[in-house]
Amino acid sequence: VGAGMTCSTFHSLCARLLRIHHDRAGLQPNFSIYDTADQTAAMKDAISRANLSTDNFPPSGILNIISRAKNDMLSPDDMRGTARGFQDEKIADLYVLYDKVLAEQNALDFDDLLIKMARLLSDHPDVREQLEDRYRYVLVDEYQDTNRAQYLIARGLALKHENLCVTGDPDQSIYSWRGAD
Repeated sequence: VGAGMTCSTFHSLCARLLRIHHDRAGLQPNFSIYDTADQTAAMKDAISRANLSTDNFPPSGILNIISRAKNDMLSPDDMRGTARGFQDEKIADLYVLYDKVLAEQNALDFDDLLIKMARLLSDHPDVREQLEDRYRYVLVDEYQDTNRAQYLIARGLALKHENLCVTGDPDQSIYSWRGAD
């Protein structure tokens, strides 16, 4: 990697930038990043707080639904607005409770890294401008596997200089199940 160049995944870049700009993102500087096991434990806690059963609301399934919503930049209220019955309403409730559990534990999941960074860029123009000057040229490889949140991050970093280059092959997309569009 050349001097002044940054090569990383979206998640790694977001984690680094959120630690630097934690105060503007509404985070503590020492936040934890939860892996799958931690996320499952947090979801089980949320399901318990909602007095629901993990038989009817399996943690991994609910986490997948919430992950997809986060990658599409949907809030719990957005989910609730499109709810079609009891199950969907309860999933929106679990989204709220899951985020509450994470906040209480000063933790983010991998999707939060993306959504918080995308919101930081859109809600704080001064931070975005600083980062645009730092990252004058942005290249996204395997672009076919990006989701809405990742698109908003790449676009947010490239607004000022308009130096965004993407490369990818839609025939090689392997992450549509995870929200890549």
